[in-house]
Amino acid sequence: CALREGPREGKGIVLAELLKGAPVARALTEELGARVAALLARGVTPGLAMLRVGERPDDLSYERAALRRCEKVGIAVRRVTLPADCTQAELERAIRDVNADPSVHGCLMFRPLPAALDERAACAALDVAKDVDGVTAGSLAGVFAGEPVGFPPCTAEAVLQLLRHHGVALDVVVVGRSLVIGRPVSMLLQAANATVTMCHTHTRDLAAKCAAADVVVVAAGRAGTFGARCARPGQVVVDVGINWDEGAGRLVGDVDFDVVEPIAGAVTPVPGGVGSLTTAVLMTHVVQAAERAAARAEGEGADFDDCQLWPESDAPAPEAPIPPRFAAQRPEPTPAGKSGADADRLCHCRHRIFGRGKIIKHLPPDKVQVN
Repeated sequence: CALREGPREGKGIVLAELLKGAPVARALTEELGARVAALLARGVTPGLAMLRVGERPDDLSYERAALRRCEKVGIAVRRVTLPADCTQAELERAIRDVNADPSVHGCLMFRPLPAALDERAACAALDVAKDVDGVTAGSLAGVFAGEPVGFPPCTAEAVLQLLRHHGVALDVVVVGRSLVIGRPVSMLLQAANATVTMCHTHTRDLAAKCAAADVVVVAAGRAGTFGARCARPGQVVVDVGINWDEGAGRLVGDVDFDVVEPIAGAVTPVPGGVGSLTTAVLMTHVVQAAERAAARAEGEGADFDDCQLWPESDAPAPEAPIPPRFAAQRPEPTPAGKSGADADRLCHCRHRIFGRGKIIKHLPPDKVQVN
């Protein structure tokens, strides 16, 4: 991809390629321009409500970034702010007002909420159709059922968009099982025809399972979870973690970047990787929500092709090579003991880059293990 950084030299060794989020965010933002223009031509201005309780510095920082992105894309913003000591009733009344506002197509509610508030009840009060960050049970059910209800969490979909943009898809290990990232990103990846193994910090022999994967998504919420023993040459490592290193005085991910960078084939930096892409994904969700609302208002029925999670079929697809930058040094699977016919049938399954119809990999029969 022309927008990615290539291998870099450092102290006499070749360092991993950096998979940065900013180029992907720019591409998504440019794509949204035509869709927003089409909505404006129909008399619809996409609208986002930002609901913030209190003034946490990280909330304010994200709000500023989202406001800049909204202005660039052409999304109208309604800011709803409540004091940190507001009551549950006041919060839920503000949410109901957002639900009832036809000019608002999506709502971003900053979390975590103050400890005195019931966050689960607040999320439940939000209209699923306006849940553009995957905080409601309805949105999560849609992700797990493969139905176009609500939207996936922005960070989980940011991982998908980043891998799709850079043309990466093979066997994936996800480290982490939260409802914010780990579990939904696993479902999104499976919907995109990746083969996913779910792990977590209590998984036995975690390092060996990670080292065997083509792609590892690390979302454990603990700095240093992924180290040298987890990595191997040619591997793609996506670091979703955000942690503050008191000793270094800087943000770090869940990956020990300094030791993994000389080993892996590609790695996302922190900051500058997945996190820099989440606001662009949020904008995409708001525009999709506006398109759905416009279709409903015009009696057309919403067109959900853009957000369809599950592939329509596993029909045979023509052969295509693995991108050479990630093909090298992949461990060979052990041939298994099923019939050649079974292996031949399995090797003709479609392998696409995240639902976009581009073929990334085709295994010959002797490289397929049938269990």
